[in-house]
Amino acid sequence: MEKLIITVVEIKGKCPVFRVGDKIVIEGPKVNLKETDAICTHAFASFLPYIVALRKGVKPKDIGLGDEEKAYVQCLDPGPPYTNGGTVIFEITVIRDEAEKGVENCERSD
Repeated sequence: MEKLIITVVEIKGKCPVFRVGDKIVIEGPKVNLKETDAICTHAFASFLPYIVALRKGVKPKDIGLGDEEKAYVQCLDPGPPYTNGGTVIFEITVIRDEAEKGVENCERSD
């Protein structure tokens, strides 16, 4: 099963939810609450459109979000002077289960 690790790498302004280094861990379609530090609905909306694509093997570079291995997105809150909050920059890393990857690429011979 593919796993996404979404890490807070920078906070511009004030964020009432996250601290630099906090992680959100997504395994398949589920958020792993035991390994997740915090969840914010504003931030989740920012990376939700990319979760399935990244899980299915689309490279961040191909959708304009980073390099071959890591994607970068930010929270929707623009921060001052528009709000009292701040925006958070997230790094999304895809971890693939090598055993499952091998099974996916096997051809069936009947």
